[in-house]
Amino acid sequence: MRREIAFLRHGKPVRLDNPSPTLTLLDYLRLIERATGTKEGCAEGDCGACTVVLRRLVGGRPVYQPVNACILLAGQADGAEVITVEDLADGTDLHPVQRALVERHGSQCGFCTPGFIMTLFALYHAPRAGPLNRSAVNDWLAGNLCRCTGYRPIVDAALDACAGAAADRFTANEAAVRLALAAHDDGQDLITGEEAFFAAPASIASLAGLYLAHPDAVLVGGATDVGLWITKQLRSLPKIIWLGRVRGLDAIEEEPDAIVFGATVTHQAARPHLARIDPDLGELMRRFAGVQIREVGTIGGNIANGSPIGDTPPALIALGATLALQRGQGTRSLPLEDFFLAYGKQDRGAGEFVRSVRVPKLGANEHLRCYKISKRFDQDISAVLGAFKLTLDGARVASARIAFGGMAATPKRPRAAETALRGVDVRDPASWRPALAALAEDFTPISDMRASADYRRDIAQALLTKALTEIGGTPTRLTRVVGRREDINAAAS
Repeated sequence: MRREIAFLRHGKPVRLDNPSPTLTLLDYLRLIERATGTKEGCAEGDCGACTVVLRRLVGGRPVYQPVNACILLAGQADGAEVITVEDLADGTDLHPVQRALVERHGSQCGFCTPGFIMTLFALYHAPRAGPLNRSAVNDWLAGNLCRCTGYRPIVDAALDACAGAAADRFTANEAAVRLALAAHDDGQDLITGEEAFFAAPASIASLAGLYLAHPDAVLVGGATDVGLWITKQLRSLPKIIWLGRVRGLDAIEEEPDAIVFGATVTHQAARPHLARIDPDLGELMRRFAGVQIREVGTIGGNIANGSPIGDTPPALIALGATLALQRGQGTRSLPLEDFFLAYGKQDRGAGEFVRSVRVPKLGANEHLRCYKISKRFDQDISAVLGAFKLTLDGARVASARIAFGGMAATPKRPRAAETALRGVDVRDPASWRPALAALAEDFTPISDMRASADYRRDIAQALLTKALTEIGGTPTRLTRVVGRREDINAAAS
């Protein structure tokens, strides 16, 4: 059992002996280390001004993760190297990313600039399958906001600096850092105290035992939600169990008819696997916050926090996903849709945690469509999210599984609409009317800052109409600003 949080800074070990469980990485850097280049903007992981990079070993090789230091707990840096904007220049020589931003005039007031630099530093080191283009850079920078310069010169700088292979002093010292990080991977459980603690168990068995002994502890995956409890709600969280060191909880298992995601699989890691199930799932994950959130936010966390507007649950419910829950050494399986009981209440007993989620692949004659409606295209919370899986017998609907987020206190299936869809001809809009009308029976949405109740009802009907239209054969270039690539290509040919 280890009692200290340990990470690397400037190539040297840092050890935190019994810090506050809720100490954020940003507060450590600015208040304890006095590394003030990293800025606090929104304090909720939205603006990117606080971005730093964690260099970790994944599969034995160093990876560079951009993260929001404002909501990341200092303990989540355990076993990593923390890299900040102060670290990039080599003496008086600017890093290629810094130099490109200077040459392209990518900074004015400068407050957001350290965050942009660190996000682009991670892009500089990110593996790429093909040439870097403006669209890819825009996606990568979706989690960084600027209100002075405009993004064109910043993107130009990224294209200049990040197009080629990485060649900086960080690549030069990767062998030494790999050895140092491997030495930190001691396989021991971490717990910093007794009555109040930050804990990071190293195995599923250790997690199960610790959580059974402390069911009042808060489980943390990426802290992309819990971090706001600390920075915005100012909540006292004396016991925190971080899941990021639990071996096996981040596994992805491919089965012939399903994919099983461990609870701590990040959204970034899950994205290509979900995209292979259906392109709409890949598009959904592309719009899931920014890269800083996707790098640490987890599939299990997005489910277990029980939000009625979480992005992944409606899509996974439509696919028929099931959860594996564990308490002590006992496990049980539960359909994902049955996990959500009421607002803020889930079917999870004391000391019980989400271990994995099994997501079925699409079978023959099954078609999926998934749409996210939000005020901003990128980096925004859903007003309504609709997911539709239809099984066709020729052109007629044999069965339907639909799930909406944002329409009720929990992610919910519209049972009346599903029933009304059976036998509908997807090529005949007149036959869709009973199912569209049934949605009004299934939901009584609320009005809030994101959308009115009337808008939510109207958009739910519009999304079902859109799904039926596309599945019925209308090319998506006629129904989307951003479409399903294979449908657009087929329409063009």
